[in-house]
Amino acid sequence: MKVLITRPMTARAADAIRAACDATFRDNTPLTEGQAAQAMRDHDAIIPTLGDAFTAAAFQGDPRCRLLANFGAGFNHIDIAAARAAGVTVTNTPDVVTDATADIAVTLMLMVLRRASEGERILRAGQWTGWNPTQLLGHEMSGRTLGIIGMGRIGKAIARRCHHGFGMDVVFFNRSVVADAGVPARQIDDLRALLAACDVAVIAVPGGAGTRALIGADELRALGPQGCLINIARGDVVDEDALIAALSDGTIAGAGLDVYAREPHVPAALIAAPNATLLPHLGTATDETRTRMALRALANLQAFAQGTPPRDLVS
Repeated sequence: MKVLITRPMTARAADAIRAACDATFRDNTPLTEGQAAQAMRDHDAIIPTLGDAFTAAAFQGDPRCRLLANFGAGFNHIDIAAARAAGVTVTNTPDVVTDATADIAVTLMLMVLRRASEGERILRAGQWTGWNPTQLLGHEMSGRTLGIIGMGRIGKAIARRCHHGFGMDVVFFNRSVVADAGVPARQIDDLRALLAACDVAVIAVPGGAGTRALIGADELRALGPQGCLINIARGDVVDEDALIAALSDGTIAGAGLDVYAREPHVPAALIAAPNATLLPHLGTATDETRTRMALRALANLQAFAQGTPPRDLVS
């Protein structure tokens, strides 16, 4: 099969892909809509990822490509309905991203509660004048209440780390009933009630039209002036303008973000906010996880080529 891989891969993953197919690797630039459409005409299969513009227009005509073996669990950059109409199969890589993404959520929680980013900025700017009993007083994570928005694989992994590692009470919001959260936890059916009940809210929902702007000004007010918001899902799940206002006027205490609405653009006001901890989309950024993601996408591709159902079928 002639396969386009839209981004560079780890050395182990690239070697495995090259050994399995006629592979072409692009640089680290997302495909535009026009480039995605051309790629659909030129290749038998594509391994795309976040940022590649597989909009409805990319599937017009009679594309040669029959499979998008997405690199990543999230696939909101692919118009699934258009892919289905064009007879293009779509897969993703769900299980292998869970632990690394949960780890980055805990990292952000600790950084926000202990004001680690503020402290590092002061030190690097040469403004630290020495130890001070009241300098940068934050809050302990142990014993606080964690609110998880989206109790899927990643939400449950975050809950395990926080309950067993930090003794946190866990409440969660999920659109369907979760019979087993993996730890003692209470499901709250109303999102704003969930936010009002927790000290730290972590967003772990899928991206897409159903969750866009899920967190806006009203939800941030429900979280309250002692609450912190963590987003490791998709950037557009949060209304960035409302978040910036909430950080600047004290509506919430702080935020930790790994994702943004218009990546790689990050609003200047968000960068300037001292109570915002910002990471450059590091959720799955370990060599182990990124290799497993690529190998999972390759396994889906090989299954499809052999005429068997791929393990991670999306459409």
